[in-house]
Amino acid sequence: MARTVRLSANLGFLWSDRPLLSAIRAAHTAGFEAVELHWPYDLPAAEVAAVLGEVAMPVLGLNTRRGDTAAGDNGLSALPGRENEARAAIEEAFDYGARIGARAVHVMAGFASGPEAEETFRANLAYAADKAAAAGMGVLLEPLNRRDAPGYFLTGARQAAALIQEIGRDEIRIMFDCYHLQIMEGDLTKLYEEVGPLIGHIQFAAVPSRAEPDEGEIAYDRLLPALAARGYTGYFGAEYRPRAGTDEGLGWLGLFED
Repeated sequence: MARTVRLSANLGFLWSDRPLLSAIRAAHTAGFEAVELHWPYDLPAAEVAAVLGEVAMPVLGLNTRRGDTAAGDNGLSALPGRENEARAAIEEAFDYGARIGARAVHVMAGFASGPEAEETFRANLAYAADKAAAAGMGVLLEPLNRRDAPGYFLTGARQAAALIQEIGRDEIRIMFDCYHLQIMEGDLTKLYEEVGPLIGHIQFAAVPSRAEPDEGEIAYDRLLPALAARGYTGYFGAEYRPRAGTDEGLGWLGLFED
């Protein structure tokens, strides 16, 4: 049966109990058309690229490193005084991403607030945009909700849109994660219509559980086709935490079959 939308598997959450190369193959077997990664840096890029080529699947993006997670870091690019670390993480992500054929890098802002943090983030995003232009890739900004990531710098699609417009670089786009944005802003169809031209990728998971998208308050079987009907032509990224095993929970794929 034909799919009504194109779906990608975020392997930071799906098949996370398997080695990454095995997870890529599992996503292909399950019928996903693309994959997304979080922090694949422990594996040689050549090995990841080889398996992606084997299954003929594009990799849509990967994240910059979070920093010192033991000390509570969740990104570096909005942290004043840590510009060297942030830019090293940006360089690493674009270098690795180019080697595996990734289309974009999600530049993680981190826990920060205030005008100095915003100025730092803008400067680091401009730096990332230069790297993206050189590599033929894109930059993604993902707002995170305050419940799951209290203190994170970027919390809404409108905030991300304003930053993109101020920086004025075509390489930078919004990661429109329906889970985070439903919690923070809601009214997702109207929000999409407001910021749609600045969206680079869309992700989804059930709200409020962040489990499979066949439960909760968002009817994804209607929302995702509605966003496609409004002009979104990319993949929709499944970034949810499985209730049990990933394979056991894939019945939701039937929501998007004719």
